[in-house]
Amino acid sequence: MPLQVPPAPAPALRSVLTALGSPTAVREARTPSLRAAQGPATPELPLPVHVVDEITPAGVSATRLAGWRFLIHCGERAVAAAETRLTPDGWAFSHFFEGPYIASTERALRQAETIQQPFQPRLLSFPGLYMLTLWLHGDCTADGTAGHPDAADILIPLAPAPPGIASHVPHRVAELLPVLTHRATPTPTSLPPLPPLLGSPA
Repeated sequence: MPLQVPPAPAPALRSVLTALGSPTAVREARTPSLRAAQGPATPELPLPVHVVDEITPAGVSATRLAGWRFLIHCGERAVAAAETRLTPDGWAFSHFFEGPYIASTERALRQAETIQQPFQPRLLSFPGLYMLTLWLHGDCTADGTAGHPDAADILIPLAPAPPGIASHVPHRVAELLPVLTHRATPTPTSLPPLPPLLGSPA
């Protein structure tokens, strides 16, 4: 089912387009694929990046919007990503980057489109666990820059995922968060097993 991608702030998109149009910005970016790309590079699939600073026994204590991420496409594939951040003067370009999360994000988005339910895609980062997930929010009309993961929302861990957590396996928030809580606050007891899968990896 088609995903309802939230609209990115216009200044964020403009800042990325400006950076792509700057030979200096592209040349100095640590992204060989972007520097070597043939043909026009375009920012697509903007996703708000939310960060979980702390996981408590009661669940996620708070999330904050860290920025917007755009996949930079050249031809049929993404060759890099562009990160934007909010400054006192508004949204601004931060940096280009590449790596395994680029292809993994595209794969997770394709997985999400096969789920028979509409979702609003976001990215949810757990810095303390070195984990990034595609967050499929059930309220497609919600403001993509705010809100907390609902129990029925789906998280798809991106590759590389932390040891013991399979990438590209979707889980309900209510099932995955207890596992992440134990990992964030280790105890002498054994960790609970991962919950039943919602679907098979694509």
